[in-house]
This record gives sequence, structure tokens and C-alpha cells, in this order.
Amino acid sequence: MPLNLPVVDASQGVEKGALYVVATPIGNFEDITLRALSVLAGVDMVAAEDTRHTGRMLSRYQISSPLISYHDHNEAERAPQFIQKLLDGISIALVSDAGTPSVSDPGYRLICAAIQAGVKVIPIPGVSAAIAALSVSGLPTDAFMFLGFPPKKQARRMALLKDIEGEPRTLIFYESPKRILSFLNDALTVLGDRSGVVCREMTKRYEEFIRGSISEIMSDLSGRREIKGECTLVFSGKNKDKPLSAESLESSVSEYLMCPAESPGELARKIALKFGVSRKTAYQMILSEKAKGEQ
Repeated sequence: MPLNLPVVDASQGVEKGALYVVATPIGNFEDITLRALSVLAGVDMVAAEDTRHTGRMLSRYQISSPLISYHDHNEAERAPQFIQKLLDGISIALVSDAGTPSVSDPGYRLICAAIQAGVKVIPIPGVSAAIAALSVSGLPTDAFMFLGFPPKKQARRMALLKDIEGEPRTLIFYESPKRILSFLNDALTVLGDRSGVVCREMTKRYEEFIRGSISEIMSDLSGRREIKGECTLVFSGKNKDKPLSAESLESSVSEYLMCPAESPGELARKIALKFGVSRKTAYQMILSEKAKGEQ
């Protein structure tokens, strides 16, 4: 049921002539912030990527601010119109269908034009699919590279992957369900069989996280009749450690034998993350080395 939130008008909480860049939910409408609702209720108009989608969200929270479309196909035409309205003192909230505007979504042109025109641009932070996926990936979060949607054409996609093949930071991509297997195959070819996770339908009813090496993720998805929902992919960066060797594996297994409370599965997970191999491969090698030690 709609929440009984106070409606804030422009005179009370929204600055006249300001452009608000408002992050909206990536699936679950309840993920919107209270500040975002106040701004959306108080601005003179809401520039939306899809007015029908945004209209459903506003209706849920009993917000009746006027909606006007702003998307990739009319951005060049609408941006100058919006700038004039902003200069005339009209407040505008910019939203995309999901997440933060201008981050792999429309909005960049309008934001740049507003800055050049001296218009105040105010961020209303909230949900980001990239950060949400990174936070549950189990991969390093201290440094990462967000690359958005990879090119649709394979030649350009392969060129991008080759450019970042040696990147040590965690890599984050968006991809459509129609192209995800093709992209994973190219990533496997160029980046190698490193660890990753595909986050599908995040915050929605059929939310799913598919973890493992790239080949294991491909095997899982290839066996499905259909893949639905937008996907966020997170890959480990290039491992700068020495390749997995018999000596380093033996050392890791020795640590396990000294601490029997740690299961082979947990040790395999650590080795997989450290050396960039699949957990299955690490597990099999652990059992093999352990068997040698018992002979």
C-alpha cells in the first residue's frame, strides 16, 4: 500500500531553477529514499526516461508532479528546452527507469548543459546496480572499474576486453540477457577463466546470483531455456601473484592440514580467489595433494 509521506512543495524543500538528479529503484519500489520522494513531490516537473514506468512509481506514493519524457531519442531536442525552463526558475527532477541518471542511462547531455548554463545541479543519491552487485560479489571492493554496457559488436567488444585484460581492479559490466552468453564467451577468451558473479533481477522477485568461474557461470546459463532480466556482471581483476604452482598449492594444503577445522571447500574458495582458478579445480587439486600426503 502507498506510504503516507508528506508532500513537499517547491517553496518548502525544493530550490527554484535547480536540476535534481534523482536515483530511483532498480526493481523494488520500496528501495527509494525519503529524500527522493520529497524532491519528486516538490519539483515543478519530472523528466523521465519512460513516463509510464515512472508514473506507476509516483502513483504508488501519491505524487502528482507533471511528467515529461526525456530519453536517448529526444535528448538533443529536449535538453535546450529544459535548460530554458531551469533558467526561468522551473525546478526539474531527472530520473531514469532504474538507478542513477547518466550512469549508463540518459542524462549526461542535460547535466553538462545545465552546468555550462550556470544551473545548480543537485544529486539525490540512491540505488546503483553496479554498487549493489559489487557489495555482494565476494570480490575485492577497495578498487574497481565500472564499464557499463560492453559494445554490441563483437570486434569492438573484444578490443575493449583486450584493453583491460591486465587491469588488477575488480571489473563491473551491465549486459542484456540476449547478449550475456556471447559476452561471457568473449570474456573467457580474453580474460581467462577468472572468478565472477552474474547478478540477475536484483531486488526483484526472481533475484539471483550466479557465482563461480566464468566457464562455470556459462555452463549454468547455457542449460537454461531462456535468460530473463537485466544482468550486472562482476569479474575479479588480473591476479598479480605468481600462477598456481605445485609449490604454492602444497603450501596452502599444508596450512589446511595444520588447521583441520577448515574444510577443503573453504580452502578451495580461498585458493580460487587468490590464484584466479575455479573452486572445482582448486578442490580437486587439494584432494589430490592431500592423498599424496597420506601415502
